[in-house]
Amino acid sequence: MSFSWTPHRFAGGALALDVANSVVLREDSARRIDRFAIGEQMRGFPQAAAKFCAERALFGDIAPVSAENETDFIALREAIDLYFRRRILKGSDNQLLAALLEATARTLRDASPGSLATATAHSVLRLIAMPDPERMKICGNCGWLFIDRSKNRSRAWCDMAVCGNRAKANRHYRRKKEETP
Repeated sequence: MSFSWTPHRFAGGALALDVANSVVLREDSARRIDRFAIGEQMRGFPQAAAKFCAERALFGDIAPVSAENETDFIALREAIDLYFRRRILKGSDNQLLAALLEATARTLRDASPGSLATATAHSVLRLIAMPDPERMKICGNCGWLFIDRSKNRSRAWCDMAVCGNRAKANRHYRRKKEETP
C-alpha cells in the first residue's frame, strides 16, 4: 500500500499533535498503524510538516530526527498523546504533565537545534501554555487530537473533508437502513 504525508495528516493544528497523530487508530490494537515505525515515513515527516503543519511558519525547515535521538523522540510522542488525551477527557494530571515535561526537557537537551524533535518540544510548550485548553479535542471519527479553532468551538472532527464526511455518510447510511422495511 502506498503512503504519503498529505494535508489531512496535519489536521491537529500544532506540530506536537500532528506528531502524536502519527499513530493511526491508536486505541484499536488490531488495526493500529505507527507511521514512525517505518523509517522512510518518519524521515519524510519533517519535509511534509514544513508544507502542511499549522505551525510551519514558526519552525520553517525541520531536519529529521537523528538515529541516536529516535527513542527519546518516540517517548516524547507517547508522552504528548498520554497527557493531552487525559487532559481532554478528565482534566490535567500532574504525574502525566511531569512525565511530558521531563520528555520535553530531555529532547531539548539532547536533540539538535532545528530538528523535528526540538521543534516538537517547542510545540509542546506552546500547547501547555495554551490560553484556552478547552479548544483541544479528540476527533469523533478517528480519535486524533486537534485544536478546534472554529468561532463557536463546535468542531467535532479533525478534518471535515475526511472524518466529517465519513461520519456524516455513516449516519446517513444507518438512517436509510433503518427506514428500509
